[in-house]
Amino acid sequence: MKSLLVAGLLAVSSTGLLGCPAAAPPAPVNGLRGITSFTYVLDGYPKGRLDAVARAPHPLAIIDLSRDGTTPGYFTAAEIARVKKTGKRVLAYMEIGSIEGFRSEYADDLTLNTWKDWPDERFVRYWKPAWWTRVIKPRLDQALRAGFDGVYLDTPLAYEEIDLSLVPGETRHSLGRKMTGLIVKISRYVKRARPGFSVVPQNSPELRHHPGYTAAIDGIGMEELFYLATDRPCTASWCRENLAETLALRRQGKVVLATDYAIRPANVRAACARQRRHGFAGNVTVVALDRVSPPCA
Repeated sequence: MKSLLVAGLLAVSSTGLLGCPAAAPPAPVNGLRGITSFTYVLDGYPKGRLDAVARAPHPLAIIDLSRDGTTPGYFTAAEIARVKKTGKRVLAYMEIGSIEGFRSEYADDLTLNTWKDWPDERFVRYWKPAWWTRVIKPRLDQALRAGFDGVYLDTPLAYEEIDLSLVPGETRHSLGRKMTGLIVKISRYVKRARPGFSVVPQNSPELRHHPGYTAAIDGIGMEELFYLATDRPCTASWCRENLAETLALRRQGKVVLATDYAIRPANVRAACARQRRHGFAGNVTVVALDRVSPPCA
């Protein structure tokens, strides 16, 4: 249960998806507008409960679909309703390009290379029908059933990290196109079921160059735009490229949920100020994502 960007950037353009992303879904009803801060907690739920998340002062919470990574551990509709009763919107975190070994849905026949930054996690053949039918669709159905307000989709960056030697005939361009196709398919599915349901992929903002991507999403979650884990200013060229691509999506009306990793007070203040300057909803927290961090002052 984690989510940490560390990737460069590929500006690409293309057509098609999972073969080809036909028509884009209708313009989203964006229920995230006006959000200025959020809490992002994927682990360390005391006694498996969401009490700390419910007490958080933020208007938006991102939590895992499951309290422990298993399908029996899914948060229930009653639990999500108690959090929403505080006035919060709640997004269900799920990975769409990789899977951890402890997840109930883990299956060797869909997995590829290990993610070196997360040894218990493997990238997957996310374009295969079995990934949709056995993993993604059941997770979306659970998020809808439990009353979440949307989904927060991690690991689109799989298209950059998959070992090409394991997928003969594929290129970064074709893998990016297929990832876009999966995001478009997710968006069409959930918005048919509930038109106001939010779709927020995390990282890889350059996927906006693929047809259908921008229309399919309500916002984007971005890690480490300003501070890398932990307390290290993001100054590499890919940091500037990520920011430029993110700002392009912001100009298209997409909400940006920015997470930076800092604990030193001066860095926390600086991260908050930069998030605010660009009009992003902000969150400055710890890599473990196991606590409610205070909102920016």
